[in-house]
Amino acid sequence: MKKLVLLSSFLIANFAISQTVLDSTKTDQQVNSAQRMMSKADKKLTVGGYGEITYNQPETQNGELDVQRLVMMFGYKFSDKVQFFTEIEYEHVKEVFVEQAFVNYAVGDNISVRGGLMLVPMGIINEYHEPTTFNGVERPGVDNKIVPTTWREIGVGVNGRIPDLDLSYQAYIFNGFKSAEADGEDINGLLKGSSGLRGGRQKGIQSTVSTPTLSAKFDYYGILGLRMGLSGYFGKTQADDKIEDIDGTTIGIAMVGFDARYNYKKFEARGEFIYTSLSDTEEYNELTGNDDLSKNLGSALMGYYGEIGYNVLPLSAKQRLVAFARYENYDTHADTEDSFVVRNDEYNRNDITFGLSYHIVDGVVVKGDYQIKDNASSGADVNNQLNFGIGVWF
Repeated sequence: MKKLVLLSSFLIANFAISQTVLDSTKTDQQVNSAQRMMSKADKKLTVGGYGEITYNQPETQNGELDVQRLVMMFGYKFSDKVQFFTEIEYEHVKEVFVEQAFVNYAVGDNISVRGGLMLVPMGIINEYHEPTTFNGVERPGVDNKIVPTTWREIGVGVNGRIPDLDLSYQAYIFNGFKSAEADGEDINGLLKGSSGLRGGRQKGIQSTVSTPTLSAKFDYYGILGLRMGLSGYFGKTQADDKIEDIDGTTIGIAMVGFDARYNYKKFEARGEFIYTSLSDTEEYNELTGNDDLSKNLGSALMGYYGEIGYNVLPLSAKQRLVAFARYENYDTHADTEDSFVVRNDEYNRNDITFGLSYHIVDGVVVKGDYQIKDNASSGADVNNQLNFGIGVWF
């Protein structure tokens, strides 16, 4: 509870505004690809992209070099009111995904209807994951294990702002996570104790849908340089047609998130808190679980982090060199209420990351950091890690 009060007082929330017009207090770290490309109202066709090449060196293990992702982006303006945006992502040179593909229809000055494959507005990185917009070679662990970034599904909804209140909003109906699938005569559970909901992302790939889920976010942007907000995601998971009526194939999800970002001259800070409550997990684990009960799905997931950064170069310089430090805790066994789960302290993880982000020019960053990793398990031996990376966004 103390952690919840502390993180709530830090007030978390990003500016997830999805209109085609940007507010006057934007910074590079508070705008994402879709917002930037769709704001270029003078162009019919807009082309862009971003990419990351990374080097990870865990202690006592071989290092890994990877073209982690290369994303090509296209925006098309059909009229002053109707626009299309898409991202085509190549991961690790060998995998191809459509990360976003949606139509935005501005029905009024401050309200739009949007439909297609879209990012779920939860936390910071899920919507703002271009490599020049965040510190650290790797995305925070909270945005991997708790918010399964990059989390996108097919849906429809509205987005806009209330200018008099300096407030933006998003509200969408999506298909949900897929929790189970038929495997011959067996049932395969897709949600695990170690990775939480991550294995259930459908990503718009022949997605199964039986019950819709609701996603909403409200963001306050009335203070220069600050983005604060509140987000929620509620509904049930999905399962294959022929097994969805079997008790235990689906679970309920209630996820809430707070996140904040602040930029003032040479100083920057950000943080987030995410809590997820899962229902009907006892039936799910009984049906799909492991013989090793410590690997089964918990009934709650929780994660938070706080980060500060400082640009050590003069404000007059065209380049930026940001020294940063981040602390995060994330636990996919934050609660384990049912009899088919044994709490696994290895899933209660802590990362301390500190390093440098050198912005050679707007759109190109070279990063280096060191991560001290630990978990709550007695005698745990977790490898610390050295990381280097190059990121571009145009």
